[in-house]
Formats: sequence, structure tokens, C-alpha cells
Amino acid sequence: MRGLLFWPLLMWLLLLQPWETQLHRAGTRCHTGPLDLVFVIDSSRSVRPFEFETMRQFLVGLLRGLNVGPNATRVGVIQYSSQVQSVFPLGAFSRAEDMERAIRALVPLAQGTMTGLAIQYAMNVAFSVAEGARPPEERVPRVAVIVTDGRPQDRVAEVAAQARARGIEIYAVGVQRADVDSLRAMASHPLDQHVFLVESFDLIQEFGLQFQGRLCAIDHCSFRNHSCQHECVSTIAGPQCRCREGHDLLPDGRSCQVRDLCNGVDHGCEFQCVSEGFSYRCLCPEGRQLQADGKTCNRCREGHVDLVLLVDGSKSVRPQNFELVKRFVNQIVDFLDVSPEGTRVGLVQFSSRVRTEFPLGRYGTAAEVKQAVLAVEYMERGTMTGLALRHMVEHSFSEAQGARPRALNVPRVGLVFTDGRSQDDISVWAARAKDEGIVMYAVGVGKAVEEELREIASEPAELHVSYSPDFNTMTHLLENLRGSICPEEGISAGTELRSPCECESLVEFQGRTLGALESLTHNLAQLTERLEDLENQLANQK
Repeated sequence: MRGLLFWPLLMWLLLLQPWETQLHRAGTRCHTGPLDLVFVIDSSRSVRPFEFETMRQFLVGLLRGLNVGPNATRVGVIQYSSQVQSVFPLGAFSRAEDMERAIRALVPLAQGTMTGLAIQYAMNVAFSVAEGARPPEERVPRVAVIVTDGRPQDRVAEVAAQARARGIEIYAVGVQRADVDSLRAMASHPLDQHVFLVESFDLIQEFGLQFQGRLCAIDHCSFRNHSCQHECVSTIAGPQCRCREGHDLLPDGRSCQVRDLCNGVDHGCEFQCVSEGFSYRCLCPEGRQLQADGKTCNRCREGHVDLVLLVDGSKSVRPQNFELVKRFVNQIVDFLDVSPEGTRVGLVQFSSRVRTEFPLGRYGTAAEVKQAVLAVEYMERGTMTGLALRHMVEHSFSEAQGARPRALNVPRVGLVFTDGRSQDDISVWAARAKDEGIVMYAVGVGKAVEEELREIASEPAELHVSYSPDFNTMTHLLENLRGSICPEEGISAGTELRSPCECESLVEFQGRTLGALESLTHNLAQLTERLEDLENQLANQK
């Protein structure tokens, strides 16, 4: 009878036992070699408190089965809802006990489900060297495990593709209400090895056991035909080929070639880096000379330009492309001689409304302008290019906003950057800008309309219109713009800056001189008359 009572009691105790302990006892500690592992945990309001507690136990149990250490597996944890919060970065702890303590203190955010934002954070921040990830040249595998229970409220496919392209292997774990299509869009290939569906949080340990099994030291190279040219390394995703020092892996994943040093070092070349054996050198575009530092190229010289940039901030641009636009603007600034006496730069962003980000007279150095450009926040909404042109004509080139007086003959240049068709009429203010003497350039990307670009730009259109089919490839437009905008090569060649003060001083000097001469002439005439009178008096006395 005692034995019959004992077994139900034992089973009940086993069920009560935290499954994080069961997971830990299910297998031995893994020895994977170096690995950077980041858990991306959904803590939106749809994850109920007891479910979040189960997820917390899952993390703790999984940590206990890892070979954690600075030279082994580094672990980071981030949680997300409508925002992203770092629980602890990769470089924070070297002991599982410290990580466990931080996880147990975790408080859920309980807001929305911005999974795309979380992947962006993992890619740009969590896997950065500053946060504890090992440098790319060490070729330490980077693995992200995303655990979510619902449909993302933002887009995940594009940002996940970017993360995978940067070498991050993504496991997508969906629990209960998770959207399968979103999981497949996030995960690495093959999908059957990187997508996991769990019916409830109570069963998430099943994924934990499978994942821990993948982490454990299995020598894939010994039993699979890897065909690596130099070296095969066993990873959690299977065999991976590596190349000897000084070589890079080719796209086929097996062959190696001598490393292009320009791709493997921070060369700092402003324009182009060229590998030469075991060294490299920097090149400048035609017409520009390499500076003494061996990296930068000479900039626009001896000219004076007031340059206003109109940047499209409509929703069709999208946030990641807007960052590329800001980088493009700063590359334009790099070849300008920015100073109060040289080139002045102003920036206007437009969408359904127009906003002056900074006027012509605010910043006196290229560094200040570039910093201000990077701080610009993306507007989104519509594309009112005509409204932006009107703002530029009526306000941007006013002396109140820093433009120099027309008497100085400083060229006024407007550069419009857009990716689509305007939602309002541009013809009136495009013509007005050119009537006002503003030299107009139009840069179009993607779905920009050629007819509109030509209507905005000054003549000849071949010199004032530029187009790129893609945001990632638009840097090839820079040299054409430089040749047009740089004063010594373009519109303001030979322009002489004249000071009205000097002119007025000259006129005043001439006026005073003429006045003095007239007065002297008059005095001489009077003196001559008096002399003649004296001579007449003397003659009469004789």
C-alpha cells in the first residue's frame, strides 16, 4: 500500500519541479567553441504574466546548459514590445549565475509588438563590438534567437534579410498565437531547421531541448562532405568553411582567394582604395588631388556658393533609405569648402509640409553641418515638392536665413532630392526659382519622374539632372555633382566676391576728392582775381 501511494506522489513532485532543471539535466553542458548568442524576447502585453514567467524559466534552463565564458559562448538578452530594452549585452557577464540573476530581475514591458525594431536593434547594437560581440575578422558565429507569441506590428522581412546578410543566424520561435509567415520571413535557411512552432508556453522546453542539442559539440565536418578548400569548422548550423590568414571565402562557401586588403582593413580612403599586394593606396577622382594625409582629396576652392538642399522625407523613402540620403548629403558636404566666407549650406526637408532643418547662416564648418544632417529626423507622409520649392524661393535664400546679399554676386544653388512624383504642382515655383537666379539641380532615385526632374532643373538638363535606380547605388552621382557645384569647375568659376563696403568707400573717396578739387579750383580763381586787382592798382599808382 505504501508503494502504491509513493509513485503518484513522486510523479506529482516531478511535475512541480521547474522544467528549467529538467532541461539542464536532459543533457551535458555544450562545448561549441566561440559563439555570440543573443536572445530577443517578446514582452508585449499579449504575453500574460504566467507565460512570461515560463519564458524566463526557459532562458535560465538554457543558460545552464551552455558553456558560457569570454572565450566560449557569450550571451546577451534583449526584450521588446513597442520599444527595445537591453537586459544585458554580450560583454556584460562571463558567468551563467550572473546572467540568471539579471533574467530573474527582468520586468516585462507590456506594450506593442515591434519585432522589426528589435531585429534592427540586435543587428546594429546588440551584435556590435562595443556591446561585447567579437570582431568580424575573428569569424565567431553570431546567433539570434527570437521568441514571440504574436504577429509583428511592423515589417520584419527586409530588416531580417539585412541581419542575415551581415552573418547573423536567426532562429524564430513562435509560441501559441505566433504568425507562421512572419517566423519564416525572419529565420535563416533552411527554414525547417530555424523555425520552431510551440503550441503553448508550457511546451517551450521542447524547443529548448532541440536547440541545446544543436549547440552541443557535433563534428559535422567528420561525417559530411564539406569540400572546403582550406579548413572546415563545425558550427551549430553544420560545417562551415574557413580560409587561411590573408584569404577570403568566395560566395560558393568553399573556395578561398587572397584577401582584398581594402575590404579587410579600415583604410580611411575618402574616394577609392586599391589593393597592391600586401598593401593598399588611396585614389581620388579625376581632377582632384590626394592630400598629404594620403587618404582625403582636395575640396572645392576659391569659390563662394549659397547651397540649399531640399530633401524628400515622404513615407515612400522609408527610414533605412532616409539614412542613406543623409549619408549622401554628407558626402556632398565633404567636397565643399564650408565656411562663412566660402560655401554656406542650408537643409530643408519636405513631405506633406516643409521644415527648415537648418538655414544657410547657422553653421560655419563642414563638421557642424554633417553633425546637424545626421540629427535630422525623418518626417514621412506625402510629397509636396511644389510647396518645398516655394519655401526655398521665399525663405531659404533670404538674408534673414543667412544668404549673402545679391550685390555680392554669390551664386545661389538649389539641389532637390526626391524619390517620386510630386503631389502638388511644381511648374510655377520651379520656374520662379530659376527666374530668381537660383541654379537648380534635381537628383532622382527609384520612382522619381524624369519630366519633373527636368522641370525643376536648370538648363542644360544633362548637367543639372541626375538619377539613380536605387538608394544603395546613388553614390556614383557624387562626382557629377561635384563637377557642377564646385566653384572652380562649375557654375561660379571666375566669380569675384566684391565687398559693397569697398565699393562705397571708393565712391566716397572719389566724391571727397572731386569736392576738394572743385573747392581748390574755386579758391585759385578768387586768388587770381585778387592778384589781378593788385596788379591794376600798382599800375595806376605809377
